[in-house]
Amino acid sequence: MMRFRSSAISFRALAWLAGCLWLVSCGLPQRVQRPAKTLGREAAARQAQLGICVYDPQTRRYLYRYQDDHLFVPASNTKILTSYLAMKYLGDSLTAFRYQPLPGGDLLLIPGGDPSLLHPDFSSDRILEFLRGYRQIYLVPDLFSGNRYGPGWSWDDYLDDYMAENNALPLYGNLVRFRVSRGRLVSSPAWFARNLPEQKAPAGEGLSAWRPLGSNAFRFQAGQADSVLLPFNTGPFSDPRDLSLQATLLADTLGRPVAQLHLDRYGAGDLPAFHSQPTDSLLKITLHRSDNFFAEQSLYMVSFARLGCLDQERIIDTLLGTDLRDLPQPPRWVDGSGLSRYNLFSPQDFVSILDRIRREFGMTRVHTLFSAYGPWSPPGNSSPQPPIVYAKTGSMSGVYAFSGYLYTHRGRLLLFSFLLNNFQGPATGWAARIHALLQKWHDQL
Repeated sequence: MMRFRSSAISFRALAWLAGCLWLVSCGLPQRVQRPAKTLGREAAARQAQLGICVYDPQTRRYLYRYQDDHLFVPASNTKILTSYLAMKYLGDSLTAFRYQPLPGGDLLLIPGGDPSLLHPDFSSDRILEFLRGYRQIYLVPDLFSGNRYGPGWSWDDYLDDYMAENNALPLYGNLVRFRVSRGRLVSSPAWFARNLPEQKAPAGEGLSAWRPLGSNAFRFQAGQADSVLLPFNTGPFSDPRDLSLQATLLADTLGRPVAQLHLDRYGAGDLPAFHSQPTDSLLKITLHRSDNFFAEQSLYMVSFARLGCLDQERIIDTLLGTDLRDLPQPPRWVDGSGLSRYNLFSPQDFVSILDRIRREFGMTRVHTLFSAYGPWSPPGNSSPQPPIVYAKTGSMSGVYAFSGYLYTHRGRLLLFSFLLNNFQGPATGWAARIHALLQKWHDQL
């Protein structure tokens, strides 16, 4: 009897030891881990912060972890989270607005934050045809509760086209393009050039433009560019709900009168919705082009769909307490695009989000929405090879992020996140090292 017990104990010990060895074997081999450790030491030597997380969704095991529970500024990797929530709550197509026909042929329109309206990347013919079927349109601006800019945005970037202002009814991407044609200043939307009578086109065909913060008093001078694209001021910062300019631009486009109508307690939930574009057509551009404006407005649209209002702060608080309450590390999340340095996420957080996208929506959709990266090949070898990585980059001064999906040469799928902060100089060198590391993992796993 004692021997039996001793044998049983020995068997349990052996089973435990075998289990431990199996767990170790699930990790990356040392020859594959070594370059990752070298990357971490190099970052530390340069006083930079680096986090790495590699996860195998088949075995549900972390294969490599380096400071992956630390919080980092993620830059545009924030768009991965925003896109996931848009996939979850916006359905197959975007809700441009909700509406109610009024007696006399008028239309009450409650904007839903859709950034595709009259945007050059999309066709708005069906929307314009619908709106032209009414005598007059009344815009209800009161469901918007936010700011033109997100928290922590760099105000001195306000003239850059990647920092268009947020509002309830974006038109033309809230951007204006100016160019000189035959000595005349022309613009899209055309209203801006027509309503700047004091502005003469500068000599020559080149152009540069400027406006003060919070104003549309554009100034022009000769430049090298054929055209300039810059955000226009959508309204007074003191009242982000104001849609006076949007009403003017829409009226100019439609050839119909458009006015604001304040109805503070008007609910939109029971009104019919007008759908504009397939949701994925917007998200693909958001992730491929890293479009900040589309990401910001996507989060407002999620708020409109989930809460019936356009309130980023409120929808973030709601989602952190529900859908995202079980992220590995509670993040600090303040905007949809990642323009703000207030955002803080861990590599584990992004791997968790990537895994949710994979499980809930499938890899076919991942392949459509995320940017694809093929394997490295020697110079002169132009034979097409299938992508090995589908991922999203993120960068700003001192920040580089790269998170996504890696296929190994054996067809094994791995999820990864690299977050790097507080380095000096350009990000290109770090990006090359990370891509080389992913290539090594592809080749050896």
